[in-house]
Amino acid sequence: MRPRNLPLTSQPALRVGLALGSGSARGWAHIGVIRALEQAGVRPDLVCGTSIGSLVGAAYAAGELDRLEQWALSLRPGEVIKFLDVSPRRGLVKGERIMSFFQRNFRDRPLEELGMPFAAVATSLENGAEVWLRRGSTLGAVRASIAIPGLLAPVQHEGSVLVDGGLVNPVPVSLARAMGAEFVIAVDLNSDLAGRHLRARPQRGDVTMPPPLVLASAINIMQVRITRSRLAGEPPDLLVTPRLAHFGLLDYHRAEEGIEEGRRAVERVASALSDAGPLLSGAR
Repeated sequence: MRPRNLPLTSQPALRVGLALGSGSARGWAHIGVIRALEQAGVRPDLVCGTSIGSLVGAAYAAGELDRLEQWALSLRPGEVIKFLDVSPRRGLVKGERIMSFFQRNFRDRPLEELGMPFAAVATSLENGAEVWLRRGSTLGAVRASIAIPGLLAPVQHEGSVLVDGGLVNPVPVSLARAMGAEFVIAVDLNSDLAGRHLRARPQRGDVTMPPPLVLASAINIMQVRITRSRLAGEPPDLLVTPRLAHFGLLDYHRAEEGIEEGRRAVERVASALSDAGPLLSGAR
């Protein structure tokens, strides 16, 4: 995949951006993608993320990816529940426990002071606008970007009420380009989601499904359609698509499997990555 409008002549190394998409527990695949890219000799110059992509991207930009990976691999089934502090009044997870954990275990620095340029995507609940978080608290930006409606409580930020960025920009290619990326590697965690709850069910004239599965399937369809629409209008130069539709929303204990699939997803585009290699050889 040669970047658009670039002739096959000698070119200076391009500025490489990594756009990490939303996808809840499937997001551990981002770690495997990063590891595989670096093993192939490609280290992005900048990174941005939406939702779980913002968490992994922030850790990478801050030089904390090893620690995040170790923590993810240590999670056991049901352990995520201890981080859920439900508010009886609002019926949402407040998010204070999970943020307190990250504040204790990871240093919070201003986004402007990270070792690599980084930004996160959130959504304004008031007008649906896409919000790019590029300054201020790193943990604050991540918390806003992961505020899944109906699960995590919204966040107040500079007079706006923010929720999960996946509502408007599940794979933030546009943000990566705005940050100066000339070659964007994007990771789409939603490519195989549509209809996943129906695939294992017998074919009948009347398919009976519990309401939660109907809701989950509907949300998946919306996420896939939004992702495809955004990527069609803002295509990356290289698209990586881990296949993790079998992961549940809170399957964060399956990090080893997710990370390995991230590595495999990069292997599936190895030829395209190799073709682009000469243009990316200067990436640091």
